[in-house]
Amino acid sequence: MYHADNMNNVIILESERLLFRQHVVADLEAYCAMEADPDFRKYVGGRPRTREEAEKRFKGSLEPINDRLAVWATVFKPEGSYIGRCGIYPHFNTDGEPIPGEASLGLYIAKEYWGRGFATEAGRAFIEFGFDELRLNRIVTMIDTRNDASVKVMDKLGFELTSTETGGPRSFYHFKLQV
Repeated sequence: MYHADNMNNVIILESERLLFRQHVVADLEAYCAMEADPDFRKYVGGRPRTREEAEKRFKGSLEPINDRLAVWATVFKPEGSYIGRCGIYPHFNTDGEPIPGEASLGLYIAKEYWGRGFATEAGRAFIEFGFDELRLNRIVTMIDTRNDASVKVMDKLGFELTSTETGGPRSFYHFKLQV
């Protein structure tokens, strides 16, 4: 279900309706709109980001990606629209070191595209890519315990709940998927 192209260290991954690519300057407005949306930010950091904060964060996504483990611009192919960012990125241990053979899954879809199966589709593409292409042994993710829709996506993708982290203003479910 995926197509990977390693031209100039940029990986392009496709699913049926989605294209995953390096971020480009033209993604800035849609990216900043997502970051300013309180409904989107509720489960991925709490408060909306200011335009300045979002632009600063976006700037880092324009750097060339030299590793296959990254979060990619997510484009809805029929519209050519930037709808979020998805990918698998390094999973770190408590010392801040990457864990060999493991990655974390991130699926960030703009609110206006919720409920259309895009997170599940992107998750399937990156799971297949991670296990088949990158030869990972395990993919993990954390979901805010209030985010019922994302919990359902993890269930559809076959993830296993491993623990619940409670405390502070937010609590998280920890999930894993292994080969």
